[in-house]
Amino acid sequence: MHLFLEHDIQQHCQIDFDSFIKVYEAINHEMWHLYGLKQTTKEELRYQRFYKAFLYFGYDNLNLSHIWADDYLTISPYKTHLIDGAIDVLMHLQESYQLHIITNGFKEVQHIKLDYSNLKPFFKHIIISEEHGFNKPDIKIFDLAQSLTYAQQHECVMIGDNYDADILGALNAKWKAIYLSENVKNNTDQNFIQIKRLIELKELF
Repeated sequence: MHLFLEHDIQQHCQIDFDSFIKVYEAINHEMWHLYGLKQTTKEELRYQRFYKAFLYFGYDNLNLSHIWADDYLTISPYKTHLIDGAIDVLMHLQESYQLHIITNGFKEVQHIKLDYSNLKPFFKHIIISEEHGFNKPDIKIFDLAQSLTYAQQHECVMIGDNYDADILGALNAKWKAIYLSENVKNNTDQNFIQIKRLIELKELF
């Protein structure tokens, strides 16, 4: 919202924020999917998600997309809104399980986000794919996580909201996978579970 208002996108694109963000999120999701498959670069992802959203509404401003890319990475790590029940669920899980993170997110912002949202103490390992040269859903990042945590396949559970990167990647690694989404996936893999709300994890563990 901050960048949308600052750069008067409503006027340039003749669109309200909710309509703009809906298009942006779809484009962003697709760009992250391509990044996970190494079909686009980090730099292209950084600005193309904004540029393509502008173009969708007939606004061709490549320079502004680069400005947004820089400003977004500066501002977003300090936004600390969490999914409802996140801390409650983490406190519940840490009583019986070791918790770790595997992320395709950019390395320069991950630790800032975790620090400012007070989440870092819950996690033992924070595995940033960019630092290792392979992204989810590449099985190598799951194998690496398993090695670093001294875990066995049957002990590993991936909880994620990205079906392609988190869920299919984990299932391919022979892990259990819990998909957090209201968009129903008819996956019959015995290791697959879907939940609609994060708090449901307290019923599973």
